[in-house]
Amino acid sequence: MVMAVSFTRYGRLHYLDPGDVTPEIGDKVLVPTDDGPEVAECVWPPQWVSEDVDGLPRCEGLATEDDLARDEANRAIRAEAKQTAKRLIREHRLPMKVVGVDYTERRADIDRFVTIYFSAPHRVDFRALVRDLASALRARIDLRQLGARDEARVQGGIGPCGRELCCATFLRDFEPVTVRMAKDQDLTVNPLRISGACGRLMCCLKYEHPLYTEFARTAPAVGEDVESPEGHGTVVGHNVPSDSVVVRLTASGRTCQCTRASVCGSRQAYEERHVEPGRDG
Repeated sequence: MVMAVSFTRYGRLHYLDPGDVTPEIGDKVLVPTDDGPEVAECVWPPQWVSEDVDGLPRCEGLATEDDLARDEANRAIRAEAKQTAKRLIREHRLPMKVVGVDYTERRADIDRFVTIYFSAPHRVDFRALVRDLASALRARIDLRQLGARDEARVQGGIGPCGRELCCATFLRDFEPVTVRMAKDQDLTVNPLRISGACGRLMCCLKYEHPLYTEFARTAPAVGEDVESPEGHGTVVGHNVPSDSVVVRLTASGRTCQCTRASVCGSRQAYEERHVEPGRDG
C-alpha cells in the first residue's frame, strides 16, 4: 500500500506507507521528518501498487486540531521571517534574493531554528546580516546559497510544456545537459527555446536524448531512398515521438508517414550522420 502527500499545494509528491490509516484526498496527515512530524495534504489515497516499495516512511496518522494550529502558526512565522529577511537585505545593500524559508520549532539543542535559502550572483559576506536576523527573529539563523537549478526547484513554476517544472515535482538529481543533446534532437540552438525557468538548458533534454539517439541509429536518414508500405520514395522528415518517418513517394509526389520498422533502405551509418564527441572542432 502506498499513498502520496504534498507539503504545499501542487508541490513535490512524497510517498508514504499509510500504515493503519486510510486518508482521502485533501485530508491532512502527519509525515515523519528529521525534526518531528509535519502536516501534509494527502493527494493520492492509499492503494496497492505492483512495484516493490519497501522502506517508505510510515504515515503517523491524521492531523489533529492542535497539529493544524501548530502548522498554521509555523507558516505565519516563515512568512514573517521571509519579509524580515528581505527588509534587512535591502538595508545591508546585499545582492541577495530570498528564495525560501524553513522553520523548525524545536531541536535537541535549540528552540527556534530558521533556515533562509537565497540566490546571489557571487559569494556574499552576510555575517552582519546573520546577526541582525538572529536579533530580529529571536532564533538561530542558517543562510544557504542556492544555484540556479535549486532556486527553480524551491520556487516551482510552469515549464514551456505547460506542466509543473520537473525539478519541482519528480526530478531528484541534476545531471549534466549539453548543447549537443539539443542538436541531436534537431532543436534550434536558441537559448530562449532550450532553456528552462532556471536559465540553464532544460533537464528534459537529458532524459529524452537516449530516445533520439536510438532512433537516429536505426532509422533511415533524411534524403535516403527507401521502400515503404505505399511504394518507393525518399525520406524527407522524422517524427521521433511517434517513432515514424515521413516519406515522399516517387510515383505520386505526395508524402506519407510510416513507422520506422516498416521502411527499409540504405540506412547510412549513424557515425556518418553525427560527429563523434571531441571531433567537431
